[in-house]
Amino acid sequence: MKLSPNFDLSEFVVSQEATRAGIDNTPPTVVVANLTALCVAILEPLRQALGPVRVSSGYRCPALNAAIGGARDSQHLTGHAADIAVNGRTLNEVYTWIFDNAPFDQVIREFPPGGWVHVSYAPGRGRRQGLRATRGADGRTIYEQIGRLA
Repeated sequence: MKLSPNFDLSEFVVSQEATRAGIDNTPPTVVVANLTALCVAILEPLRQALGPVRVSSGYRCPALNAAIGGARDSQHLTGHAADIAVNGRTLNEVYTWIFDNAPFDQVIREFPPGGWVHVSYAPGRGRRQGLRATRGADGRTIYEQIGRLA
């Protein structure tokens, strides 16, 4: 099912962990609508500006989110968020383009220097939070507000 010209629902629901654990990660209709809005508002413009976008994590049903240790209030649960990279672009370039050009709710540069970019779009909830996620000495995730990357 097409969410937008260049994104298919299958990209947002595929999960190795769901397959391993036999979890049905089929989203409800409201989640499909949220994923469509994310694609139209952020991912399509990002693709036009920087090139093909690869989704590494999109929708997570509650069972899948719990299985991977996701946050209880993760925007992945509602289809408002995706973890992404853009072929041929650094993750800092992706983060900065979103920060400067997109109507995002959160954009998180996760676990540099590798990692991914988490982006969320939730109409009516435009916090415009720019964050960096790193691991503390105890293994817990630490979020630091960073705004625009230089």
